Amino acid sequence: MLLTVDVGNTQTALGLYRDEELVEHFRLATDRSRTGDELGVTLAALFELEDVEGICLSTTVPALQREWERVAERWLEAPLLVLGPGTRTGIPIRYDDPREVGPDRIANAVAALERYGPPCIVVDFGTSTNFDIVSEQGEYVGGVLAPGIEVSMDALFARAARLVKVDFAAPASVIGKTTVGGLQSGLVYGFAGQVDGIVGRIREELGVEAQTVATGGLADLIVPHARTLDRIDPFLTLEGLRLVWLRNGPTTRGLSGAR
Repeated sequence: MLLTVDVGNTQTALGLYRDEELVEHFRLATDRSRTGDELGVTLAALFELEDVEGICLSTTVPALQREWERVAERWLEAPLLVLGPGTRTGIPIRYDDPREVGPDRIANAVAALERYGPPCIVVDFGTSTNFDIVSEQGEYVGGVLAPGIEVSMDALFARAARLVKVDFAAPASVIGKTTVGGLQSGLVYGFAGQVDGIVGRIREELGVEAQTVATGGLADLIVPHARTLDRIDPFLTLEGLRLVWLRNGPTTRGLSGAR
């Protein structure tokens, strides 16, 4: 089986694939202090390590790349592909400096193009809210980066002494009758409005009504209240990593990265 790993700033998503089938998935907190051995012990508690024949990694936390290399070498004894500059992705990257694009964003674009076709806008609700665009020609042409939901709310609570943290849940009505209700309304409808506004401007610039797909941990919260989001694909990034693995072939897999 193939293990796909998407290391984000807040959470790490794992997916186990048997051919094209995602047979198991997990979500862990990202801890920059974890060693490769600690990660190996964690994985051993989740699945049979000997079943893994390869690992494809995307990480936005450079300090953890070496630890995942150790996992591949010592615990899985399997070849590792790190998505980064130089990795064959099957999608042209039309970015001024392709090295600046996060590997998770490239994985999302690869999967969106394969699953839904061009043009397409991916909205990923993570530590930041990322908008990534695949053009009508099937090219990655750039995107938009906005503060993420959790980061924005944490900043608000840190600066407003009388406000308390609330559950990330949709309110009963837009007009809040309590402080909690008002905060939840601002959270849900504020970010839904942000998404609709940005998607609308992207479509205007593209000159086409590009389809949209949402992914990320909080997509389920926002999508029902956003007018421009067509669907949710919770495993889009993991699927992109699986496709990248296939496109690099058994003889070229190593520590490399996207073009």
